[in-house]
Amino acid sequence: MSTLGNDFDRPFEDFEPLQWGSLREVCCASVEYFASHQDDNGVRIKAALLAILDHLDQLQPLYREIAKFAPDFDFDEDTPANGYRSFLSLVDKCILHSGQVCRQMFCHKNSMLFRKSHHVKKIEACSQLLASLYTCLQQLKTLYSWSTEVMGDGKLSLFPVEGHSAQEFLAQAENINQYCFYGRCLGFQFCDSLKDVLKALSFCMASFSEMYYNNGTLLGRCANSVKYLLDPEARARRIVNISQHADISFCQAFWFLNESDILSMMNPSSAINQIISIPPEELILPTLDGGTVSIPIPNSHIGKKPIHVRLLSSKRRIGMVGSGGISGELLGLCDELIIHSHGGGFVSQTSRSHEMYLRKWATTLGVPILSIDYSLAPEAPYPRALEEVLYAYAWALKHASTLLGSTAKKVILVGDSAGANLNLGATLKCLQLNIRRPDGIFVAYAPMLIEFIASPSRLLCLTDPLLPFGFMLRCLKAYAASDSKKSSREHENGECAKSDTESFAEVSESDLIALALSPNGDGANDAEKLVSLPSDSTLNSVSLTEVDGTECPKAQAESQEFMSRFLNMYKKSGLGLSSPLAKNGSVSRDGNISGESDKSWSLFGWSFGRRSSKEIRELDTENAKSPSEEITLLTIPRDPFLSPYLASDNMLAHMPPIKLLTVQLDPCLDDCVMFARKLRLLGNRVTLDVLPGLPHGFLNLLRVSKEAAEGADICARRIKELLEL
Repeated sequence: MSTLGNDFDRPFEDFEPLQWGSLREVCCASVEYFASHQDDNGVRIKAALLAILDHLDQLQPLYREIAKFAPDFDFDEDTPANGYRSFLSLVDKCILHSGQVCRQMFCHKNSMLFRKSHHVKKIEACSQLLASLYTCLQQLKTLYSWSTEVMGDGKLSLFPVEGHSAQEFLAQAENINQYCFYGRCLGFQFCDSLKDVLKALSFCMASFSEMYYNNGTLLGRCANSVKYLLDPEARARRIVNISQHADISFCQAFWFLNESDILSMMNPSSAINQIISIPPEELILPTLDGGTVSIPIPNSHIGKKPIHVRLLSSKRRIGMVGSGGISGELLGLCDELIIHSHGGGFVSQTSRSHEMYLRKWATTLGVPILSIDYSLAPEAPYPRALEEVLYAYAWALKHASTLLGSTAKKVILVGDSAGANLNLGATLKCLQLNIRRPDGIFVAYAPMLIEFIASPSRLLCLTDPLLPFGFMLRCLKAYAASDSKKSSREHENGECAKSDTESFAEVSESDLIALALSPNGDGANDAEKLVSLPSDSTLNSVSLTEVDGTECPKAQAESQEFMSRFLNMYKKSGLGLSSPLAKNGSVSRDGNISGESDKSWSLFGWSFGRRSSKEIRELDTENAKSPSEEITLLTIPRDPFLSPYLASDNMLAHMPPIKLLTVQLDPCLDDCVMFARKLRLLGNRVTLDVLPGLPHGFLNLLRVSKEAAEGADICARRIKELLEL
């Protein structure tokens, strides 16, 4: 089933669409009006309008050509979506946006407050946007010429056949002007409720990069941050620069910002919000043929470590960690259990980043949700996270009734982005080990083929404000590329912050003995002996930082530090000198710093004085390689547990019912379409939803966008459908 709007539902007419004609008309009228204006801004406006008219003439035949073959790649008639259609939609939205800008200028041309200088840059930005989209459509024609493989459904594959490399395609795509997608037109392709939000996030990314890297003087970086707010072109240059040259640590730190205490306060309350640490010990499960199997303990790259999981529930139940010692009646065991793996490009975020929608789902569905905090790359690249998700899944099956408040008669795996990929890989591992598979899987905007492959939707990375191409490249490189550094070092600093509503418990086999000690005495029956484990009385109750080897990544702590700097810098009242403090030093009554002279002090959150070499980061723009050059140096294994699309037909045919949801402008759209088509050919019960106007990762934006909230509700409905199968 598809939830698309009208973007793809109408046929592609042979005559010029109404919006195109409207833009052409207002441009011609404006050119005529400004023909006599010989000042610099008047000449520039006229030139930009003429360029828009030229771009329309060039785009129209190319648009029609792509529109004719785009339906050949759809999942079905009710779900008209693929990367080709997405770029046609981009053109449509660009036409609408340009029409609005041009009409606004034309309507106010005789106003006393009319300023040409105000409108000229907007018109020029629209012209550049159309030019870039024309180049994109040309690249799509190249991709179409590479699509020669016909699948079993009689339709062409969105993935090019062997012989055409991503390097070859990217070398051509580097000619596309990316700046226009991150400047004045940023967010034009998304729903209205998100346009200002995305501009704010892009400004935060640019400003955050000034704090993260130390290029230039302090005052210069401060001035740049202010300029990003006032100058969209400067912001666009910085974002493209960061996308092309920032290292993976920047991506980690920036994405960890949504775990700040300020954002966490926006999350709805939950009756149970419990962190559990799963110890790395032998775990035996029955196999489907009557035998038993030992689930492999995660050991790759960083050795044996506890695995953190977060239990969320809107209701307190018997046998649920965190329910013991609380007054009030406890509900009985729930027959269902949802196991969730979070997104974050395999390199960032935790379950805390995704609490906003998880708590909402826990309330809506009334089912306990167990979210897995798997280890992150590059410290723990593939297959570490997959090993942990599989182990946590097996642990949940064994201890659901004694710790999670569920009989686990029905278990649904839920995941978004990287987490969805891990859930699919874990399900394939279940089939390989011949243990119980999940009863259903819900997948949101997931990468199904972890390769640098040229597909139409992957090209959307060049336009995406939240997932630029450089970020995706570095995430895949950190997680899956063969030259990823496999570090066994421990994370040294970094402390997982705890909210007031969450607690921590390490639960081992010895805790299960404690559960058998019923407060009702030895005479209690079996049902009464199944009591709840209170978070404050477990035999191994500890704080997060006391668990050996389970600290949060260093990037998370850094991101908290930079968030503090960011807020201090821009707080309304903070325009004066902040208190000059020095590490191992003190402040005298006259405001001078005593102690070691090489320590730093701060102004607006910016550090002065000497900084250790570990704290100094510089953005290397001179020696950086182009994306096509980077890809040439990397090798990613063709492993079905890494790329579920590559799994054998026999394994995919035995997958449980799957519901996929993605978005129209998602770089992973083609992955989801192709995976859904492949599963359907194998007889699997699969559905595909494609939502319009939302970006990759929209679930984390539900508090600021009505459309994102509606999308989260659709996800909940699909999960409920799986629970009811």
